[in-house]
Amino acid sequence: MRFDGELAEIRFGAGLSPLLPPPVSAADMLERLKGPDDAARAFPVPGFDQAMAGVRTFWKLRKERRQQEGKPGFEAADEAFTSFRRARNHTRIGWHGQHLLRHIQTRDGFRERLVLFWADHFTAQGKNGAFRVLAAPYAETVVRPHLAGRFEDMLIAAVTSPLMLHYLDQKDSAGPASWAVQWRKHLTGLNENLAREVLELHTLGAGGPYSQTDVRQLAELFTGLTFTGKDGFVFWHGRAEPGPETVLGRVYGGGKPELEQVLAALRDLARHPATARHIAWKLAVHFTADVPDPGLVAHLAARYEASGGDLIQVYAALLEHPAVWEAELRNVKPPFDFLASACRALAVPQARVARLKPGQLNRLLLAPLTPMGQAWAFSSGPDGWPEADTAWITPQALAARLRWTMAAPRRLLPELPDPRDFAAAALGRYANERVRFAARAAETRIEGIGLILSSPAFQRR
Repeated sequence: MRFDGELAEIRFGAGLSPLLPPPVSAADMLERLKGPDDAARAFPVPGFDQAMAGVRTFWKLRKERRQQEGKPGFEAADEAFTSFRRARNHTRIGWHGQHLLRHIQTRDGFRERLVLFWADHFTAQGKNGAFRVLAAPYAETVVRPHLAGRFEDMLIAAVTSPLMLHYLDQKDSAGPASWAVQWRKHLTGLNENLAREVLELHTLGAGGPYSQTDVRQLAELFTGLTFTGKDGFVFWHGRAEPGPETVLGRVYGGGKPELEQVLAALRDLARHPATARHIAWKLAVHFTADVPDPGLVAHLAARYEASGGDLIQVYAALLEHPAVWEAELRNVKPPFDFLASACRALAVPQARVARLKPGQLNRLLLAPLTPMGQAWAFSSGPDGWPEADTAWITPQALAARLRWTMAAPRRLLPELPDPRDFAAAALGRYANERVRFAARAAETRIEGIGLILSSPAFQRR
């Protein structure tokens, strides 16, 4: 296998930049991944526990507003609550700007791509006003610290995150025979959502070797997983279903319900051969093609099993397989990846993004994602964003991309580069003759830059 730095940055990274050199080897990519998270330090987003303070303030102000209904103090309480919600939304938009700057400025593009991959794999989002802005802090806490560790640790972090427990309605799930259900009749009882998604999406896969009985038994084992606004994640023994549970033929519990029983089941699921195959297939699809090379999938699955889900070793297996270095650019970039790689190719200055007011940042770099097909941080379901190219190649989505390429670059840069230079900076040797011709023939720089960014060569990786 001959390493190709330009292809590595396009296929596995954040895209080519005229200011930042591509990686020099697969070992270089892996070493960076094991090293400090420089981009997160340079462009910080708070962790989940810190962001939960905003949830508590939201609840407090909303309660005060309700208490003042029909009273002289209602107008002031309403204004305080409305102002806080507006400020939180501005903060969320600012976090989006930080994510973009990470992609624009990073020397570790593989890390940023993996963050997107795993945050999508463990999709969780807020379903009400209090939790609506927490997807970014969730990824900071659940995904980024575990990128170079074991899959089971990321799985446990995701399943025990308050946002996941909220999103999949686990917060109020209680065992039918639990103390809580016997004494608190208003509890709805068992909810299977989290257990089903852990088996179907997070570990074994939709065609995995589990049954509805396994789903229910795992759901009973999960009872007790909940959270509070004050303490965050907690395990409430009173809501846990008493007695043993059998999942995929293994028995968990039997005595007093304990969190460790749940964690043991999650570790076993993480190490299951079906999980190895599921994760291998998803990684191969994400980084190569909708129909990946079977040998690549088998190679990844074997390394996953042999290493016990050591992700660094799985990534090493990915980067060493010849199938991933085929020169043809096939996978279509999802909207965020497209927009972020365009900003990186344009070398949009950090100061330019930082100077944008929330409304400007939203109009220029966040809202355009929705007509492209990706309402950022709000996927249509727990299975996350689609990987299939056809999901992004629609007339409406392509028109939205074209509109953005023709309008946004001139608002991001005081002076646009010569299109001929830009073609080389954005695509390197992957700037084919059609791209180079468009760069030469364009009547204006605006038109030339737009044609290059909207070309199939730049849209794919």
